[in-house]
Amino acid sequence: MRTASPAKRLFFSNALLPSGWARDVVVSVESGVIVAIADNASSVGAEIISGVALPGLPNLHSHAFQRGMAGLTEIRSETQDSFWTWRQLMYRFLDALTPDDVEAIAAFAYAEMLEAGFTSVAEFHYLHHDEHGAPYGDLAEMAGRIAAAASETGIGLTLLPSFYNFSGFGGAAAEHGQRRFANDPQRFLRLLEKSREAIGGVEDAAIGIAPHSLRAITPETLGEVLRAFPQGPIHIHVAEQVKEVSDCVAWSGQTPVAFLLNHMPVDKRWVLIHATHMTPAEAAGVAATGAVIGLCPLTEASLGDGIFEGPPFLQAGGAFGVGTDSNIEITAPGELKQFEYSQRLNYRIRNAVARSAGESTGRALYERALAGGAQAMGRAVGSLAVGLRADIVVLDTAHPDLAAVSGDRWLDAYTFVAGKAAISDVFVGGRQVVEAGRHRQREAIVARYRRTMQRLVRL
Repeated sequence: MRTASPAKRLFFSNALLPSGWARDVVVSVESGVIVAIADNASSVGAEIISGVALPGLPNLHSHAFQRGMAGLTEIRSETQDSFWTWRQLMYRFLDALTPDDVEAIAAFAYAEMLEAGFTSVAEFHYLHHDEHGAPYGDLAEMAGRIAAAASETGIGLTLLPSFYNFSGFGGAAAEHGQRRFANDPQRFLRLLEKSREAIGGVEDAAIGIAPHSLRAITPETLGEVLRAFPQGPIHIHVAEQVKEVSDCVAWSGQTPVAFLLNHMPVDKRWVLIHATHMTPAEAAGVAATGAVIGLCPLTEASLGDGIFEGPPFLQAGGAFGVGTDSNIEITAPGELKQFEYSQRLNYRIRNAVARSAGESTGRALYERALAGGAQAMGRAVGSLAVGLRADIVVLDTAHPDLAAVSGDRWLDAYTFVAGKAAISDVFVGGRQVVEAGRHRQREAIVARYRRTMQRLVRL
């Protein structure tokens, strides 16, 4: 269990505030929350932190256990590989995972996230039961392991127990590979309450729900769960794959995004993960609801999902954030860069996310992902402002790619050139968790992860 961070004052020579870049900034923190910010301030009595202070970026979509699969699915099978063949490999991998394995893998992934510029994570958690599909004695055993990993590493947590009821559109029975996920609405709601208890010892953690996808629930079972959960974040995978879209049309006569907009109370609580395949009209419809699109560009590229149609959604005023999903490579600036570069490839343009002449693309990406990510977390994060968590990423201005620039150019260099190597220190709730680019508990976390993977890969 983490105790509340002690009161402190942090001094930064440069920081990105809601009003823009500021110099000689003192951030006062009590119980993990920013209680005062002053610029053009004296450093007397404050802890002096070298470098440029940024608000920590939220990671709005992670399946932590999949970090253990990274690099293990890159051999071609006898048929043409796709998301669906990858999914079968994933089912086989998770067959062997114990609660200890999940905790070890999650801790490693979360430490990497902190080192890579993410200060909070929305864990889309669907591995609930034992290898036979039976609930553990503690229904939220696996949720407790996620909570333990978050507490050990210090990352901010929004836990999203996933509601997974069926294997396909229209209520097809769950398959053997999904036995560790599946719950009916009644058991899921019990799991949700147990999960709420499980995160009780994690400082400032939040709870949400994650209906896995339209193919894994029915409107009736989802409606039952939604009625029992009137507040908090709602995350759902949607329109990730072409086959998913065509199967949804065959079942309902509508695409997944259209079905959600027409049949579900989509609003600012909702986060639509991937939404790779949307029409311009659907993009405008999602933007009008205030919902966030959760983009995971590195995973979407890895799985061959396709390219999210950014310009129509952005032009409609849509909100987005980024996540790491399968955790094949954990890097906050890398996800932003992949999103921008995918738009450049798709539309054969440059600086796709920047909205006006003279605007920095790095800053446009970062600030929009901050806002969308914070909304998706359901927590008070996403900015260096009074009343929000003191989640801070510090860039090393001595890094060769940052040394000769300033202001928005720092963000451009961080996003498009130096990447996570530019990160020196990271604070979560005012507590330092990364120093000189390394998580303070890295050695023990890596050793446990190494032992876990050596056993799993031999199975």
